[in-house]
Amino acid sequence: MRRRRRSYSSNRRSSSRRTRRNARPLALIAIIFIFTLTLAPPIKNYFTQRAQISALKSQVATDRTALEQARAELSTWQDPNYVKSQARERLHFVMPGERQYIVTGTDINQAQPQTTQVAKQLPEGAPWYTKLIASVTESGLK
Repeated sequence: MRRRRRSYSSNRRSSSRRTRRNARPLALIAIIFIFTLTLAPPIKNYFTQRAQISALKSQVATDRTALEQARAELSTWQDPNYVKSQARERLHFVMPGERQYIVTGTDINQAQPQTTQVAKQLPEGAPWYTKLIASVTESGLK
C-alpha cells in the first residue's frame, strides 16, 4: 500500500506541476491580450488626431500664403496709377481729351504672313508676281 500512496502522491504532484506550467503562459497571453484590447482604441485615436493636426497645419500654411498674396494685391490696388492703367487696359477708359482707337478683326497668330504650298515651292529669287499668281491659282483650287 505504501507504494500506491507514493505513486499516487507523485502522480498528483506531477499533474499539478503540469497544469501550473501550462497555466502560466496561458495567463500571460490572456493578460497581454486584455492589455492590447484596452490600449488599442486610445492609440488609434492618437494617430488619427496627429494626422488631423498635420492636415490642419498644412491648410493653415496654404491659407497664410493666400492671405499674403491677397495683401500684396491689395497694396498694388492702393496705387492710383495702377488703378488708372488697369481701367485703361481692362475697361478701355480714356482720360478727358484723349481719343481711343480699337483695332478689331486681327489675330495675333495671323500677324505673320502665311505662304501657300505653291508659293513655298517657288525659288527664293522669283519675282513677287509669280508668288501672287501661284497663290491665286492655289486658292482657286480650294
